[in-house]
Amino acid sequence: MANGEDIRRYTAEELEAMILRGEDRTDWAAVDAKTEADLKRDTESDPAWEGIPEDWYKDAVLVMPSRKRLVSLRLDEDVLTWFRGQGRLYQTKMNAVLRAYMKQVQGRDAGDAAQSSGQRRHGGTP
Repeated sequence: MANGEDIRRYTAEELEAMILRGEDRTDWAAVDAKTEADLKRDTESDPAWEGIPEDWYKDAVLVMPSRKRLVSLRLDEDVLTWFRGQGRLYQTKMNAVLRAYMKQVQGRDAGDAAQSSGQRRHGGTP
């Protein structure tokens, strides 16, 4: 698949209609037949799950994908090499790391603003 020649976009309604017509390639009988032990064994043998804690989903938040913008970005060679070494979708992983950093800073900034506001109200110095 060179240059995205086989990438197609579908709406949720189109995907649902395709599934109803039997046009998906998922073996749902095999999926339904999997036991918890099967799933545990599958994830433990999958290198993509290496280092992921079992309770990773407890802090998971649904994030609807937004439209991405194409940008030119200068990165240190070792950083780019490391992310590319993570395999497919390394750019998506880079975006997730940047988003996590953004959220962390936004939370810290909100806490700083609240603390400053409280200190002014009580006569403290910001």
